[in-house]
Amino acid sequence: MEHDFHRITRLPPYVFSEVNAMKAKARNNGEDIIDFGMGNPDLPTPEHIVEKLSETVRNPKTHRYSNSRGIPGLRRALCSYYERRFNVSLDPEREAIVTIGSKEGLANLAQAITGPGDIILVPNPSYPIHQFGFIIADGAVRYLPVKPDSSFIPALERAIQHSVPKPVALVLCYPANPTAYVADLSFYSEVVELCRFHNIYILSDLAYAEIYFDDENPPPSVLQVPGARDITVEFTSTSKTYSMPGWRIGFAAGNEKLISALARVKSYLDYGAFTPIQVAAATALNGSQECVVETRAIYKGRRDVLIDGLSRVGWDIPKPSASMYAWAPIPKPFDQLGSLKFSKLLLEHANVAVSPGLGFGENGEGYVRIAVVENEQRIRQAVRSIRNFFSNSEEIVTSELQGNVFSLAALKK
Repeated sequence: MEHDFHRITRLPPYVFSEVNAMKAKARNNGEDIIDFGMGNPDLPTPEHIVEKLSETVRNPKTHRYSNSRGIPGLRRALCSYYERRFNVSLDPEREAIVTIGSKEGLANLAQAITGPGDIILVPNPSYPIHQFGFIIADGAVRYLPVKPDSSFIPALERAIQHSVPKPVALVLCYPANPTAYVADLSFYSEVVELCRFHNIYILSDLAYAEIYFDDENPPPSVLQVPGARDITVEFTSTSKTYSMPGWRIGFAAGNEKLISALARVKSYLDYGAFTPIQVAAATALNGSQECVVETRAIYKGRRDVLIDGLSRVGWDIPKPSASMYAWAPIPKPFDQLGSLKFSKLLLEHANVAVSPGLGFGENGEGYVRIAVVENEQRIRQAVRSIRNFFSNSEEIVTSELQGNVFSLAALKK
């Protein structure tokens, strides 16, 4: 018996799956793959955080169900972080909640606030959950440009004017995944003013707030804008800041109504993250932040090795001022092949894995995302492999184009 599951049919094939399958096959064959594909931090979690987890887990009282909203100590630690980092005061009881990673928080909030046919405004390209969390919840997505420049507000105004029904929410993510764009407070102020006027919620993903390379201009929070809290909830995470991706601890903070809606959905779905992990996360937020400074320095060094090395071999990529990604235009003559084909060729001929831009939305076509999650030695190795790959570009592209012609001819028969 076959069934068409409604929500599954709304999800397109996962673009990254083809590259991931090739990567797994190559590794099974013993090939050494340099993996810049997934934004999966390779740095170890700082030792004092691991020690707190180890200490806490030995107490059997912590092995019971936890708190779906997050333990009070961790919610207080999050609010203390907002106070010292952004000068934003939050109530840990009403305006903060712990999530099982920011991805889970975004998806569950989508379930809480989205009805069938509700319109959500999402920049394109963007992290997949930003759009598909709402599509899964039976919403409809309208795309906006992602660059926070003078073109954004007019595009937002047009989207609001021409959307029926009126949009429920706007998703923002700066520093942006995958493009690494960074927004400033003047941009946020314009967005908040417009969204307050039209009663549109703002959902901000600030997962990369602490991975920045301009010490004089750290990325701001939209909650710093006066009045933003009336319509805004913001998601953050320990994953990148403290190299804790597998620990699955994130947060939402801001508008009390949105936090309450998220808490209500979560109360039916989970009992919260394992208590010792939450205690360790509180230690991360409350303790010395020197480990974060060291992490930033490592990513900055990797960024420079990658961008400068690829520039020398003929691949010019904008140098990101934040995040752990480079948003790389496909180099000529490969640009005519598209991001998925280029990613597969790079894996096949250079043993280097990247993420095709198409996987982040149709406006990501023409780019690949490179995550600096390998050490500098491995990055230099990748640059050498890419240089050799580029030296055979004419032959490789010609072969691919001829193969496409033959395939098309076979289909017409």
